[in-house]
Amino acid sequence: MSTLTKRSRRSEAPAERWSNAEEKTEGTDEEQDTDSKSLRLTLMEEILLLGLKDKEGYTSFWNDSISSGLRGCILVELALRGRVQLEPQSSRKRKLLDRKVLVKSSAPTGDVLLDEALKHIKNTEPPEDVASWIELLTGETWNPLKLHFQMRNVRERLAKSLVEKGVLSTEKQNFLLFDMTTHPLTDSSEKERLVQRLQDSLLERWTNDWRRMSRRMLALILLAHAADVLENTLSSLSEERYDMVCLRSRSLLEANPDLESAKVTTPAEEVIWAVLAAFNRS
Repeated sequence: MSTLTKRSRRSEAPAERWSNAEEKTEGTDEEQDTDSKSLRLTLMEEILLLGLKDKEGYTSFWNDSISSGLRGCILVELALRGRVQLEPQSSRKRKLLDRKVLVKSSAPTGDVLLDEALKHIKNTEPPEDVASWIELLTGETWNPLKLHFQMRNVRERLAKSLVEKGVLSTEKQNFLLFDMTTHPLTDSSEKERLVQRLQDSLLERWTNDWRRMSRRMLALILLAHAADVLENTLSSLSEERYDMVCLRSRSLLEANPDLESAKVTTPAEEVIWAVLAAFNRS
């Protein structure tokens, strides 16, 4: 996974204390972070959109982080929608990655990928931690009895969803020995708004305290880094603004997830930091 670096001149809390009121606030917070003119995209769709080459319609062949990054998105999206949370903290299990993922609500989300993952989490005994779920959903397990947890063709399924929403199109491209289905960008305004929101959160709307950020935007920044698509998103900035963004984003990316999780006010924030902890460990 690449990290943001200074660019040289070149051309290129326990679960039981959270109330219903806090959960409602979380939903409002997410809505405020979404441009009223834009479509409502899931975190998985946003990360894929950031990673896709606009004209070519596929992700970089050199990006080996986006698959696991998308599985991290699934866990965070489920948490933001109030479907999963970490088990309560105890004296024995204080670290985020020691605590298991529990189903808070098994109500369908209306999204096929999210419901598929939620079903896996619900039917698994004993429960698994966040790092294990990212590996299982990606298919990176040596246990043959757990291979059925792998979620297949996630990128293609997300791309088809974006095609249905009018953001992408579907084409066939020939790569010498094989044909590949690609999904070039058709609605550039949607991606432009997404990139602008992300850049603004680290520039004009920046706050030194992540607790004052939208939970969804905090998740988007951390997940974009995990999926290795953050630096490309910021590449259009001037040298001065890029360097400023590097400093600010690094304060989030290099934070200690276990220490930051002590400041959370909602279950979803714990899952967000647990996902970052999982990627930091890998």
